[in-house]
Amino acid sequence: MAASFHLFFIIFLSGFAAFPIFSFVYANANTTQHSWTPINHHLYHSGEGLIEKIKSLVHRHPDKLTVETIQAGTKDYKADITVVTYCQNWEQSGDKSKLRILLSFGQHARELISSELALQILSALGEEQFPPEMDPASLHDTLENVVIKIVPVENLNGRKIVDAGELCERRNGRGVDLNRNWAVDWGKKEKDYDPAEEYPGTAPFSEPETQIMRELAVSFNPHIWVNVHSGTDGLFMPYDHKKGTPDGLPSQRMRELLDELNVLYCSKRCLVGSGGTAVGYLAHGTATDYMYEVVRVPMAFTFEIYGDDKASGADCFKMFNPIDQTTFKRVMDQWCASFFTLFKLGPVCLM
Repeated sequence: MAASFHLFFIIFLSGFAAFPIFSFVYANANTTQHSWTPINHHLYHSGEGLIEKIKSLVHRHPDKLTVETIQAGTKDYKADITVVTYCQNWEQSGDKSKLRILLSFGQHARELISSELALQILSALGEEQFPPEMDPASLHDTLENVVIKIVPVENLNGRKIVDAGELCERRNGRGVDLNRNWAVDWGKKEKDYDPAEEYPGTAPFSEPETQIMRELAVSFNPHIWVNVHSGTDGLFMPYDHKKGTPDGLPSQRMRELLDELNVLYCSKRCLVGSGGTAVGYLAHGTATDYMYEVVRVPMAFTFEIYGDDKASGADCFKMFNPIDQTTFKRVMDQWCASFFTLFKLGPVCLM
């Protein structure tokens, strides 16, 4: 019998936009099960396992860390989001002079490396594990005047689907792309729109996950927002939904900060600039554009921390996540250090 072949046409979508990477994958029907890379459980936790590990870490450091779980939804669909807060002195946590930083990881379910980085950053904040060459004394001084809120797994319902074996799923538990469900330019579709990847929901904030994140941002009122994804190496600022960056000195300072991080931690290989310009594709209804335009966060970013552009379009785990120990550790150390540099330089850029 002649071998049977299937043709797949894949459009690669990273954290915020449709990237122009097209793959034609010819897979023999008898070997399809070998055409993708499974999750390396020696490197990666499950979504729920990672949350439990983070809660244990927080409980070991009640002087610096607290954790809460915020719930929203209806009887048909509910979401839980775990939020960890760091502050060196809880009596001063409400001090408006402190720099407030909000970080979100795991918005897209298949980007496991993002949430692992959240755990690494929290381990450093708890002073349990530091990136190479990081001075704990210097770290303490850097963090003295900041309050940081970290969402380690924004899309836990979608992550459960990935953990069950659907390794290409990026949407939430009912098929909505959480990074298209925000109100700035919501619902606009580009020519390459794919509802299996980018479905924006029935209305802005139709999803409990984005409702929770909006309320968290409004109540916390951060000075710095970072939405952490994988799919490429990039340091992005507004705008995602149109080409170009905002006008004025604040935008210039955002760009200067990203250029500095690119030199220090990306060896100048990261794409830098507005998402809509640096990547070449527009994304509508994104979290970062909403944070900047509506919440008025002075410095709003999207970081893309890893991507394997040589991976097959059908091999989602490999495309979005390091699969070997050496690369995994490099990504963890490099990007963890970059965030602590952001914590240090952020106040200077906001002056």
